[in-house]
Amino acid sequence: MQKLSFAEAIETIRTEDSRYAEDAYYFLREALDFSLKLFKKPSHGAVKDRHVTGQELVQGIGQFALQQYGPLAKTVLEYWGITRCEDFGEIVFNMIHAGLLGKTEKDRKEDFSGGYNFDDMFVKPFLPSKKVAARTPRPPARKEKPRETV
Repeated sequence: MQKLSFAEAIETIRTEDSRYAEDAYYFLREALDFSLKLFKKPSHGAVKDRHVTGQELVQGIGQFALQQYGPLAKTVLEYWGITRCEDFGEIVFNMIHAGLLGKTEKDRKEDFSGGYNFDDMFVKPFLPSKKVAARTPRPPARKEKPRETV
């Protein structure tokens, strides 16, 4: 049996589960590489040394999304069908079942639950602080003309 390319594997995944956009899978693959570096998992040595936990991956994905998309991170993820951390787990396990990623006996979809609230992670960092309250500028004071007396 011939091994599928990444693109072919994603196409196969999406015929069975169309909840997530194709770009979400490419993003997740890049976010995994980012997370491996973030958590200093060596690129040399055994494959098991390069493993990140679900919670590490969730944190890495969040930081990677902020780095890549800034204030648009939540919008981009939602456009791809990702609205909560559990969606990252669904994508990861789709990739595992397709043979694109490996897992240990301890890895479960539930590891991706409760990572963070998307508003807290992707919106709050870009809101103005409360100390810098928006003020409506006052119109300039009108100078009154002196009244003429009769």
